[in-house]
Amino acid sequence: MIKAQNIKKSFGNLEVLKGINIEIPKGKIYSIVGASGAGKTTLLQILGTLSKPDSGDVFFNDKNISTFSEKEMATFRNQEIGFVFQFHHLLPEFSAIENVCIPAFIAKISKAKAEKRALELLEYLGLTDRIEHKPSELSGGEKQRVAVARALINYPSVVLADEPSGNLDSANRDELHELLFKLRDDFGQTFIIVTHDDKFADRSDKIIHIKDGVIF
Repeated sequence: MIKAQNIKKSFGNLEVLKGINIEIPKGKIYSIVGASGAGKTTLLQILGTLSKPDSGDVFFNDKNISTFSEKEMATFRNQEIGFVFQFHHLLPEFSAIENVCIPAFIAKISKAKAEKRALELLEYLGLTDRIEHKPSELSGGEKQRVAVARALINYPSVVLADEPSGNLDSANRDELHELLFKLRDDFGQTFIIVTHDDKFADRSDKIIHIKDGVIF
């Protein structure tokens, strides 16, 4: 489903990615692991169209998205990719359900349809009684589940996550990990996850090891 060919990226004189080649099939959880500064987040951002490589190509279902214009890229990102970050990035002035709906509104989905989908996701994630709560009224684990719902609302082809459990205590971390595997098993959702959690990585379908900008 996703293929990256000879991805290279530098920041000034620092060569961060040195020719990355990977293929990620649908319905799998791939973990990207490596030391800090190895290039994990840079690779994730390129796969998620948040950053462009200096050279190389990224394909989604045989479409070379590296050739897209900025407008085409933004539309593609909104419709095909979900994001979950270490810090949930929920908007504090909005309720849980409003936060989940934002990507759907950007995609010009009607309010009724967006809210129906958001409610279904929040119910699935065990947040039925928290839908009108603002982020300040939610626990860390609840905030991340809202962030997961937001990532899923537009039925993305893939969800990219950068240390999604890195800011959670052990109980909420384990709960979030179980949720990700359940989403894979129940809906065939594809995940690419940067993680330092060896326990989670060992359970994923494949581990991508990066060191000094190369996969080994």
